[in-house]
Amino acid sequence: MTATAASSELIDELRALAVELARAAGRLHVEGLDRTRDLTTKSAPNDFVSDVDRAAEATIVEMLTAARPHDAILAEEGSARQGSSGVRWVVDPLDGTMNYVYGYPAFCSSVAAEIDGETVVGVVYESLTGIVFWAVRGGGAWQDEKRLTVRSQTVLAEALVGTGFSYEARQRAQQGAAVAYVLARVADIRRGGSAALDLCRLAAGQLDAYYELDLSPWDYAAGRLIAEEAGARVAALPAGHGKGPAIVAAGPALMPAFVDLLHRAGALLA
Repeated sequence: MTATAASSELIDELRALAVELARAAGRLHVEGLDRTRDLTTKSAPNDFVSDVDRAAEATIVEMLTAARPHDAILAEEGSARQGSSGVRWVVDPLDGTMNYVYGYPAFCSSVAAEIDGETVVGVVYESLTGIVFWAVRGGGAWQDEKRLTVRSQTVLAEALVGTGFSYEARQRAQQGAAVAYVLARVADIRRGGSAALDLCRLAAGQLDAYYELDLSPWDYAAGRLIAEEAGARVAALPAGHGKGPAIVAAGPALMPAFVDLLHRAGALLA
């Protein structure tokens, strides 16, 4: 089965399930806010994983197994399985864990469904507000029932830019130098702490552009589709330093100048 051949009934089923999964994780986020959390770390001392991350992922996997046992899964906290249906779920059970640990109100769950490697459904659930950002490929991007469209910003010097930083100290120093170069040439910088929400902010017209290095597929799978369906250009480009590609996004008119700026800043390979 390919994404193009998928029926509208299947896409509707995947979208409804993605919303249900994301909301279930979000409820666990809210329930866990007022209790002591069990914390461990992954790649660095500031790369937190909480018991809420793990519980939310376990809940999503359990629900997926019951609803669609033959689908593949790729999730941040290690849940992975091969499937036979052609559908794969890419899941971040709690994006913005450091924000969550500190009580900073910017965290979410992120659920994307792929068919034959192409993302067809993306859902980001902002846990504290209960806002659902969602998109279906070819069907636009939405904040609950409101259709989203990126801002038509054309002037780089007037652009509000979102970004994020690595957990690794040496990489953060390089990113700091790059962002200093960018900051002098745009209106301002925002660092929200959740890649998924930043891409949704771009889709909603609350940012003009966004870039970040050191991301994994679960960080941006759903948010990327939401931004694209709102009219943004989103690209995975060779990063100037750090691991993996840089995810770069902006409105169509701004994207060429923004990519050029990131090249000159050293965030992208020349």
